[in-house]
Amino acid sequence: MDAAALDSLHTTVLWAAFAVAVAFGFISQRTHFCTMGALSDAFNFGDLNRLRMWVMAIGVAAIGFHALVWLGWIDAGAALYTGPRVMWLSAVVGGLLFGFGMVLASGCGGKTLVRIGAGSLRALVVFVVMGVAAFMTLRGLFGVWRVNTVDRAVLEFDGAATLAGWMDRAAGGDAGTLAAVALGLALIGWALASRDFRTGNNLLAGAGIGLCIVAMWWVSGRLGFVAEHPETLEAVYLGSTTGRMESLSFSAPMATTLDWLMFYSDRAKVLTFGVVTVVGVVVGSAVCALWERSFRWEGLNGTRDTALHLVGGVCMGAGGVTALGCTVGQGLSGLSTLSLMSAVAVAAIVAGAWLGFRFQMWLLERE
Repeated sequence: MDAAALDSLHTTVLWAAFAVAVAFGFISQRTHFCTMGALSDAFNFGDLNRLRMWVMAIGVAAIGFHALVWLGWIDAGAALYTGPRVMWLSAVVGGLLFGFGMVLASGCGGKTLVRIGAGSLRALVVFVVMGVAAFMTLRGLFGVWRVNTVDRAVLEFDGAATLAGWMDRAAGGDAGTLAAVALGLALIGWALASRDFRTGNNLLAGAGIGLCIVAMWWVSGRLGFVAEHPETLEAVYLGSTTGRMESLSFSAPMATTLDWLMFYSDRAKVLTFGVVTVVGVVVGSAVCALWERSFRWEGLNGTRDTALHLVGGVCMGAGGVTALGCTVGQGLSGLSTLSLMSAVAVAAIVAGAWLGFRFQMWLLERE
């Protein structure tokens, strides 16, 4: 492949990633898909419908990811979440921070982008603060603290720290794929077991969001994979920020989006998956909001509301990078690989959200 063909393929990959992100934003806005909202409904009202959306999406994404691996279209070992090293303390601390922050900020990173598309200036403030905090945790002051503390706590496994990896090593053959499909079907079955859940919007959210994750794995790991770069002669995943196969995630990509916008004239700054997916989600949400005539400008409500959203944005940016993903990065993309670290991070996010809800109740009781 010559340089011209490589550039053309790179552009195609970015457009494909943008299209998937637009679909994700449209579906999220249309169905009110929101992890924080799902946990709020479950904890505060006992309503599991939005939680079933999330669980069904995980099931669909897990089956899709392992189907792509079984077909030989992608390499499971090339994903960020499937290595043998588990930074368990980073997952716990980062997850707690992220979960707590998303409650204060009225939604996770993905929901923040969806709300921007629907006219929320409050979400735009959260986006900027979250992006700055994420960048500080990647390369700045928070990053130094992260590397010198929580990132040092690591568990090493003999092979991929995933359910499929363990099953393959224990039983061989297609045991890992079969286990992943069985678990995915069980998650989908639990979601569909409720008659109240089986509505058009709920099914669209569960199936559509899960398929968006699968589609992004295919775009990154199949369409964007070049076995031999014409200059370096090494394998490369076009558009990737990490140099590995990627799916949807929004904490670090918010940082790279701000970086790209601020240093646009620097030729070293190129468009990546992260930037185009952040923009794509906003565009998809805006298209849906305008089509439904639900687009509304929304601002912050007073000093306390502003303070809570600022603190929430900082917690989400720092926590999402520390945990190597947010409720979409670890909660959907990561869990689709059945990664142990993703499971730990998601459990910590849920615990952090519960603490956030308790904190909000404490504030209300003080009044």
